[in-house]
Amino acid sequence: MPSWKEFEAEEPEFAGRVRSMFDAGRHKTIATIRSDGSPRISGIECEFGDGELRFGSMIGARKGADLHRDPRFALHGPTVHPELGKEREWTGEAKIAGNAMPTGPLLDEESGQAHGEGFVADIQQVVVTGLNDEATKLVVEWWTPQGGLRRLERD
Repeated sequence: MPSWKEFEAEEPEFAGRVRSMFDAGRHKTIATIRSDGSPRISGIECEFGDGELRFGSMIGARKGADLHRDPRFALHGPTVHPELGKEREWTGEAKIAGNAMPTGPLLDEESGQAHGEGFVADIQQVVVTGLNDEATKLVVEWWTPQGGLRRLERD
């Protein structure tokens, strides 16, 4: 699976919009898979740096244990709702799915002690959901390594 850098090189305009949506707020939501196969959602922060999408988990957190057992995840950017009467101004929402690869402990800069563990994303799918220019149709744009960038408009 490609890194964020590879996705960004293939679809720079789309990747820029997705990153802008993710950077619009600090709090995101991640879905992981519990040991019994059921979904778990958790709050999370992430960052784009050095061509990678990175996020972390506190030591002992269930989401980290989930990702070590099954690396599949879905990450939803900050939710921004369209304002009534201003639907044309709504930027939409972005989601990224893939596999989380462990990168090791996250260290506190002052003490040098581990306070969490890091992960980097291998990207399997990127989706933006929004409205068309007239705000009359739902627009879904998505990218996969196999299919490239696609677009669908729905009533």
